[in-house]
Amino acid sequence: MIYSIHKKLLALCLFAFIGTCNANNADKPWRMLDINNTVLLALPHGKVVIELAPQFSPKHVAQFSALLKNSFYDGTKFYRVIDGFVAQAGPAEDSEKDSLVATLAIEGEFSMDDNWSFTQVQRKDLFAKYTGFQQGFALAKNNNSAWLTHCPGTLAMARGNEADSASSHFYFVIGQAPRYLDRIMTIFGRVVYGMEHIQSIQRTSVIEGEASIDAGMYTPIVSMKLMADVPIAERIIIEVENTEAKAFAKRIEERRARKDAFFYKKPPPVLDVCQVPIRSRLITTES
Repeated sequence: MIYSIHKKLLALCLFAFIGTCNANNADKPWRMLDINNTVLLALPHGKVVIELAPQFSPKHVAQFSALLKNSFYDGTKFYRVIDGFVAQAGPAEDSEKDSLVATLAIEGEFSMDDNWSFTQVQRKDLFAKYTGFQQGFALAKNNNSAWLTHCPGTLAMARGNEADSASSHFYFVIGQAPRYLDRIMTIFGRVVYGMEHIQSIQRTSVIEGEASIDAGMYTPIVSMKLMADVPIAERIIIEVENTEAKAFAKRIEERRARKDAFFYKKPPPVLDVCQVPIRSRLITTES
């Protein structure tokens, strides 16, 4: 089957980046993205760069990457776009194209031990004992179990009612962080560039009394490729803030303290992990 995944791909190193909070990383405020785990999404109104997370969701990243190599998503549409919630895309439901893709076991949580390190944001979070960042991804943890969180810009795989029913339909979080979806959906990436274009995707839901949105107006995917498969002259090369760096840990503390004179009334020293934007910067684009 053209979309089948070799076992070696499924065995991508789950914890390849775990425990990378060391002296070398602490001195580097920026991290270059791996073009083999970066996606260039072209929409009619702009381009978007996505960082994949094989260290947390190896099977989903492997299958998604294989689909990208076969131009699987080119021409498909964002058919479920709810303001303040998600923008979801994929092939026509129950189509032959849809049915050819294997379903995946959910990768909602991963184990950790005492040597597993991350940059902590908050203790006694509303949804977890701790929250923080690992390799730029927002996560939460209880004891020896951790999971990625549904912050704005998150890329996750849609599914049916069954936990292990995800295949190819995906969504971006475009509104308030729906963290009640954490652990029951598989997050496998995040937007690092062009989030304004994701926010501009045509909404498909309307309020009661409005005319429905014609399917012809749904936003199509012009192309979606791994950055490594994009011609060099058309690549968008991004660096992101290194969340293992001392400078990032300092920024978190400053953000929690809110010492700026603007805050004449000081808010409590509470910081939601989804309220810590990870900075990106453009290195080069020659399109």
